[in-house]
Amino acid sequence: MLNHVVEKTDEFISRRTKEERKKLGQFFTSKSIAQYMASLFDVPKSSSISVLDPGAGSGILSAALVQWVETQYDIVQEINLTCYETNREVLPLLETNMKHLTQTSSLKLHISIIKDNYLLSQSCDFSSKLLASANPLKYDWVICNPPYFKLNKNSPEALSMQSVCHGAPNIYFLFASMGLFNLKQNGEMVYIMPRSWTSGAYFTRFREYFLRYSRLTDIHIFTNRNNVFDKEQVLQETMIVKAKKIDATPVTVKISSSSGSDSFNRTTRIDVPYDVVVSGKQQFVYIPTSKEEIDVLRTINCLEVSLPSIGLKMKTGLTIDYRNRELLRNESDKHVVPLFYPFHLKSGRIIFPAGRNNEYMSDDSPGMLQMNRNYLFVKRFTTIEEYRRLQCAVYLAKYYPAYAKISTENKINFIDTIDNTEIGECLAFGLFTTFNSTIYDKYYRILNGSTQVNSSEINAIPMPDRHVLEQMGKITMNANNFSTEFSDRILKGIINVKNWRSAWNSTLDWHAQTTTKWYLLLFITCNELNQWKYRLE
Repeated sequence: MLNHVVEKTDEFISRRTKEERKKLGQFFTSKSIAQYMASLFDVPKSSSISVLDPGAGSGILSAALVQWVETQYDIVQEINLTCYETNREVLPLLETNMKHLTQTSSLKLHISIIKDNYLLSQSCDFSSKLLASANPLKYDWVICNPPYFKLNKNSPEALSMQSVCHGAPNIYFLFASMGLFNLKQNGEMVYIMPRSWTSGAYFTRFREYFLRYSRLTDIHIFTNRNNVFDKEQVLQETMIVKAKKIDATPVTVKISSSSGSDSFNRTTRIDVPYDVVVSGKQQFVYIPTSKEEIDVLRTINCLEVSLPSIGLKMKTGLTIDYRNRELLRNESDKHVVPLFYPFHLKSGRIIFPAGRNNEYMSDDSPGMLQMNRNYLFVKRFTTIEEYRRLQCAVYLAKYYPAYAKISTENKINFIDTIDNTEIGECLAFGLFTTFNSTIYDKYYRILNGSTQVNSSEINAIPMPDRHVLEQMGKITMNANNFSTEFSDRILKGIINVKNWRSAWNSTLDWHAQTTTKWYLLLFITCNELNQWKYRLE
């Protein structure tokens, strides 16, 4: 059954360009992915099950699921399958494939193809009746490869689902929201979708809804993003998610990974505690794939403050250079300010000017200017091949006394104070030491699979206390050592003393600042004696 559907789908794809399919957000599921997704559903407890495929396309997922049930689950005798599809070009193919399914399956199949807009055709108001038990459209299983494209914030779909939307939503997470809405209590859903929803402020409302009314049980990620959709060349970081509509929280989440859609027989698997996967006030979803990565998450998540809670905030660079070419200058002059780019960040330091064009800009646009004071600059974008995701450098205003204002290009993030006061040098170097460390780079890679450093995510990441950051900065400044190895040693000392204090907390009342300074003094002394492996247990 599945081979027949795949062959007919391949013929359909060969007659249409990638641009035509991309316009509709239409990326067809490969055979191996469809089979893997179908295999994630638990053994049914009834001889009859209801299934929803809300983004049916040519019916590959439906065919895979029917074939899997037929060959694996003897208990099932009947499937009531509902498929949604609106593309008039693909509808005839879907109808033909579903007819073939009915004729060849040994199961009793009742297949309904609905040609309405899936998101708008629901009989219940999603926003006001989120879990309305009277809604007749409830299914045991939902399986979906949703479309992928952005909607206008005033589109009918976005307006009808405002409780999960923020700005202009991508249609894929609206499909996931409605899929959960259509699921019976104790039902299961398996979706393939981009990884982007797992973090960031843009998806906060969706995460709040999705993780409130369902529990993650399985996550599969692909380590090679170029090899997921066989014939589509989709470069989005993609994941397969299984969730159950249950109240009880599972002990663990099964996290697996493979290099692509053709390598499920070479899959690595690990059981991760649920509170490690879903963590923090922002309900970020972390995806560790090894015990080492679990340890990284546990270590950082034990810290109790964030940048905003200590009066700091990461922001995005103010100037989009290519949109403001008329303001760019090659040389300094009156009414001209420095414009800092990612290429000015070199090994923890700012190298300016770098001898390139457009390193200055006119001060005619006040909205693109910021005070010339101390910052931590962080590259906003890196390449997939680069070893580090977090690449930063300390900017000190004292080295550029000729300017009252400066500007930052949009491909830079910078950390500033919330109250517009000056970041002290020790604090700036402490921030550098933190983000320059290996453990924070690993932490961010686990959190965010993309190559972009998102300011809202950085603002939510647990951090050392402000006075601890300042003490760390003093060590870095005194040593004049900007290497990752040195940053690692300093942060390791902070983590060790925190663990040590926690272990003794039941019998001794330690004052945090005094203890930290005492330990750091020992740490400095040991470094001076070249005792690099010093550790306080």
